[in-house]
Amino acid sequence: MLYLDLLVIHQFEGRRWTLPAQVFAAPLELYAGLPLPEAEIGHELERLHYRKVAQLDRPGTYRVNGARIDVALRPARFADESRDAELLSISTGPQGIESLKDAAGREVPVLRLEPLLIGSIFPSHGEDRIVLTPREVPPLLPAALKAVEDRRFDSHRGVDPQAILRALWVDARAGQIEQGGSTLTQQLVRSYFLSTRQTLGRKIREAIMAIALDAHFTKDDLMNAYINEIFLGQDGNRAIHGFGLASQFYFGKPLGELDLAEITLLVAVVRGPSYYDPRRHADRVLARRNLVLKELADQHVVTAADAATAARRPLGVTPRPAGAYYPAYLDFVRRTLRRDYRDQDLTEAGLSVYTSLEPRAQDAAERALESELTRLDRMKKHGGESQSLEGAVVVTAPQSGDVIAIVGGRDVGYDGFDRALDARRAMGSLVKPFIYLTALESGRYSAATIVQDEPVDVKLAGGRHWRPENFSRDVNGPVPVARALAESLNLATVGVGLDLGLAKVTATLQRFGLERSPEQVPAMLLGAVDVTPLEAAQLYNGLANGGFHNPLRAVRAVIGSDGKALKAFPLQVTQVATPEAVYQLDRLLTLVMNRGTGRPARPLLPVDLVVAGKTGTSSDYRDSWFAGFSGSNLTVVWVGYDDDAPTGLTGSAGALPVWAHVMASLGGSSWNAPMPEGLVDMEIEYTTGLRVLPGCSDDRVTVAVPAGTQAAAKPGCGFPDGGNPVTTLIDRTQQWLRNLAH
Repeated sequence: MLYLDLLVIHQFEGRRWTLPAQVFAAPLELYAGLPLPEAEIGHELERLHYRKVAQLDRPGTYRVNGARIDVALRPARFADESRDAELLSISTGPQGIESLKDAAGREVPVLRLEPLLIGSIFPSHGEDRIVLTPREVPPLLPAALKAVEDRRFDSHRGVDPQAILRALWVDARAGQIEQGGSTLTQQLVRSYFLSTRQTLGRKIREAIMAIALDAHFTKDDLMNAYINEIFLGQDGNRAIHGFGLASQFYFGKPLGELDLAEITLLVAVVRGPSYYDPRRHADRVLARRNLVLKELADQHVVTAADAATAARRPLGVTPRPAGAYYPAYLDFVRRTLRRDYRDQDLTEAGLSVYTSLEPRAQDAAERALESELTRLDRMKKHGGESQSLEGAVVVTAPQSGDVIAIVGGRDVGYDGFDRALDARRAMGSLVKPFIYLTALESGRYSAATIVQDEPVDVKLAGGRHWRPENFSRDVNGPVPVARALAESLNLATVGVGLDLGLAKVTATLQRFGLERSPEQVPAMLLGAVDVTPLEAAQLYNGLANGGFHNPLRAVRAVIGSDGKALKAFPLQVTQVATPEAVYQLDRLLTLVMNRGTGRPARPLLPVDLVVAGKTGTSSDYRDSWFAGFSGSNLTVVWVGYDDDAPTGLTGSAGALPVWAHVMASLGGSSWNAPMPEGLVDMEIEYTTGLRVLPGCSDDRVTVAVPAGTQAAAKPGCGFPDGGNPVTTLIDRTQQWLRNLAH
């Protein structure tokens, strides 16, 4: 007994709950001019579990009054500041938000909604909790716990003999266990100190330790410990401890915002979190909650009228657990943080992690992947295929390198194999832009350069031969680089790559972020290079931002439990290619979308959205890829089978529709990079590469080339010098203007 008494004093006085790091999404910024219609504003508020009401009565509520939305904002903590609760009026119109005003009617230039809690990084034993101070606990909760679980809590000494005898009598009459005799203090001891084994020895230890706790600590301290410690549910391998986290887990909002019906539901769950799981056993929990309400009314904790009103309410739990939406993204966050923090810091120190995740982008990526994979599966099952396709999506903001969405598979809530981060697959034709970028950097190639799309026969070791073919099995002869890339011509690309050398192509890939050096074989020129979707996004991010390598990041800031910033994650930028070469290539990638393999995406995209991208199909159709970008976002999509079986899908047929639906949902600005000095526009015939003038050919495209680039003119197009290679009047005029400026 003395040993147990000392153990209780030592452990309880020095108790430090493991406080997992809480991970937050990027806050949504509201401002006049934001193209966010009224319905989407309401959706975003409901994502944060704001409640729509007729009259604003507390933080966490909003009302719609015509074209105006009034919001009672909660207090919020961001990476760089905190904000008190306040009132906000949002005026909307056909184009989105027209104005923001505070409670005094003053214009608010910009306001951030609070960041969404997207999960926690908890220890291996799985305990997750949000620790509350007594001031953060609504008075109704301890009163309800006493009324239902331990009526004599304020007067007994840790163990209540009367409750034990009453429980024995009730159980004996019922012939089964219907009522327990444990006090709240005993339940606290059981959760905090002991195992759940039902043995006489454990029961005796539990009673002794409960008496010791009651002797050494105040009732208020014990109640607060109980509220923060008690087990209230299971979310996969995460154990939900304490009412603070349970409120978020079941209702998606702070404990202080719960009403009578919601608080009594949590009290009902105490009796058996598995048996009374409201998401699995709604009828059972409803009956238990209403019994708790009746008990509170009988003991005059609440009025009979309030209890009756609450009993008519539905359970009101969220469809899926708050804080467990995005396991694939959290996986990336964990990997990022473990480079700088010990596991103990992440799982026990109460850190707040602020990330780049944008829930709207994440939702768009999840919806697009699931709907398109379902459609493709339905088509393939008609053809006799039985297994289901899988996929992954990564979305970034190229200028910052922020990863704003990650989908690791079609089962978005599954915290398991993360295909976006771990599925290493052959990148197929996604490699081709880096071959042509190497060619453009060499100075020997431009978009108008004629290359030969002709049979290739490479002798390998052991007397073997490598003879690649075009997808169509056709041979096109001389074609311009612009067409070779737009139509993803294998033979032309291999010829260019062999001319440049495998080592130079590899060096380009590694400059842009390829982690492993690929095997130096000719097949790498057609994509025999294994990458993860995240790595593919890293490579294409450098094309989308003008030739800069900035490591993709998920974490913007980490804040300690004291509110101080612990670690900054600054933008790291290294130039890895010249702006001139990247601009020329990006213009070619827009041609892919308008004339080449990306053209099927056009009907799915806004008509005025300029995008650039590239399909990828690995050998035997095992992998379907698409990577492309607008002025705002880059998205990479992979579709395939987990067992690496052939899918029968090209990049255009599999990954491209997913990509197009994601990009259409994101909206944003068109790709419209400024043309670097030293480049000019040149009009060529798409099929032949010959220079043309307006009206001279129905198959005319405009490409960017270095000023002074020589190209053969199409006969009869009205060029000077009888159609010999010339520098156009446009080139000469632009050069004259530059000389004049200097």
